[in-house]
Amino acid sequence: MTGHTGAALEIRGLSKAYVAGKPVLHGIDLEVEGQGITAVIGPSGTGKSTLIRCINRLVEPSAGEIRLHGQDLARLRGRSLRLARRRIGMVFQEYNLVERLTVMENVLSGRLGYVPLWRAWLRRYPSEDVARAFTLLDAVGLPEHATRRADALSGGQRQRVGIARALMQEPELLLADEPTSSLDPKTSVEIMELIATLCSEAGIPVIVNIHNVALARRFARRIVGMAGGRIVFDGPPEALEDSHLVDIYGGEEWL
Repeated sequence: MTGHTGAALEIRGLSKAYVAGKPVLHGIDLEVEGQGITAVIGPSGTGKSTLIRCINRLVEPSAGEIRLHGQDLARLRGRSLRLARRRIGMVFQEYNLVERLTVMENVLSGRLGYVPLWRAWLRRYPSEDVARAFTLLDAVGLPEHATRRADALSGGQRQRVGIARALMQEPELLLADEPTSSLDPKTSVEIMELIATLCSEAGIPVIVNIHNVALARRFARRIVGMAGGRIVFDGPPEALEDSHLVDIYGGEEWL
């Protein structure tokens, strides 16, 4: 990333209530630097996914500002919102691939915001996009799977395609919503390593929701702990102690 200084993302007073008077997020303030992984941990239902989905406006914020390199995403509508969304890559828990399309077509769909609709419809992407897609498939370890249908892949392979598709956007920020929760422990580590390595090389900051505290400690440079729709811990992994985990998750029996 060139030309950007300070925080890549600035969130101010972000609130969200799906039902009036019952906020899921309570005035969240958060700044995310222009590099590294920020892991968001916390129990189910505490607003982690809502936070991530407010950032790319898959969920409409009730109040607050979400500034990506100074532009308030919360204010955007229509075409300006579509253009802003191109700048944010997303990796999903359930992969969100188009099952009947090939691996290559799924990766190339990361360019949908950039090519004319007729080109995408006819699957006539620019040659430089195709070349980049092959490079990314190589980077995620799937070069020989380019022509396979997505529904023929394992969960770990699908998530690798999802990462390649997100990076195909050349995003300024990558969001990952529980990217390892459907995967076995070994594959989970491999997926987190891929995200960490590829995003570090490309200079893309990452915000990842993750249930696995050990993975968060291993791969994140910063951990944000949420409870009841509020941030109750924010610091480096080495500062996260059992007492903080009790604040975040409640109870001590599970520790």
